[in-house]
Amino acid sequence: MISPDFKADLRVFLQDSRDALLWKLDGLSEYDIRRPMTPTGTNLLGLVKHLAGAEAFYFGTVFGRPVDGPRLWIAGDAEPNADLWATPDETREQIVGDYRRICAHSDATIEALPLDAVGRMPDEGGHELTLHRTLVHMTYETSRHAGHADVVRELIDGAVGQRAGGTNMAPGNASWWAQHRDRVEQAVKEAERLNSGANSAPSGARGTARPATKDPR
Repeated sequence: MISPDFKADLRVFLQDSRDALLWKLDGLSEYDIRRPMTPTGTNLLGLVKHLAGAEAFYFGTVFGRPVDGPRLWIAGDAEPNADLWATPDETREQIVGDYRRICAHSDATIEALPLDAVGRMPDEGGHELTLHRTLVHMTYETSRHAGHADVVRELIDGAVGQRAGGTNMAPGNASWWAQHRDRVEQAVKEAERLNSGANSAPSGARGTARPATKDPR
């Protein structure tokens, strides 16, 4: 029987999402990695900057192992959305380099501490977080933003895939995908005809949330 190694499992999935995020920048111009692709300004380099700040906060500040990184607006350390886009003087090399450096610092924190180690949020309540919960949160957080990057990259140049070594996409050429999209569109119209008057679900918010204090339902 295989003995479970929860820390190792979480680290594998966290690193996979880190790698996928950075891969989405490969082959793109400065303009394309920076440009806002949604009405709320979502952009590839901003996602990397944001996650660099999140790793520095959760694996650094929370566990008393500070490391320099982008300040998070949601933590009250910067103006709204400051960590979600790159200023003209911030280079690709700087932001990606900072992310790699901070991830290495995070890995050192994870390696040094047991999963039941307790960190403390730097807020008035001083809420406590175990390393286990923090690892789960950052694995979720990074995967979520890697998913944003998937969509943004496809909008930029049509490139898709889960990782460089395996796309995880159905086989098909451009013509097949165009037909698939038309089929989905026709299904939408038919569903609208059958379900006219139904309310749509509210959209979610973007950004780094604090780890849930209770199990989400």
